[in-house]
Amino acid sequence: MSAPPASPIDVAVGILLKQNGDVLLGQRPDGKPYAGYWEFPGGKVEKGEDILDALKREFVEELGIRINSAEPWCGVEYVYPHAHVRLHFYISRDWHGEPQSLEGQAFAWQGSVGVEPLLPATIPLLKWLDQLRFAA
Repeated sequence: MSAPPASPIDVAVGILLKQNGDVLLGQRPDGKPYAGYWEFPGGKVEKGEDILDALKREFVEELGIRINSAEPWCGVEYVYPHAHVRLHFYISRDWHGEPQSLEGQAFAWQGSVGVEPLLPATIPLLKWLDQLRFAA
């Protein structure tokens, strides 16, 4: 296995947040690193592309839904064996359409996240997200 690139790859990641606190997780399809692992949907930011624009594009391509608005939430760098990524997380409470499996991936709305295995970079964010979702 080769070493990950020195400079991180920017990735736009979207957290669809329903009024009841449920969030959408997708399962990485066969043929991709960490196939079968669950993650928040998103994808690589193309050269010269705005992060929010990349997020909107990925959600149309992967899930067939249109993000109407999203707010930046946090950023995380993570070094996987295959890639060094800089994850830009956005939260959206406003989208159009119902998620569809356009790339053959499974997806699930989760209240208390119960799917496994989770992509390693996702795990530490769940406590932060729970504080936001279930704030008194």
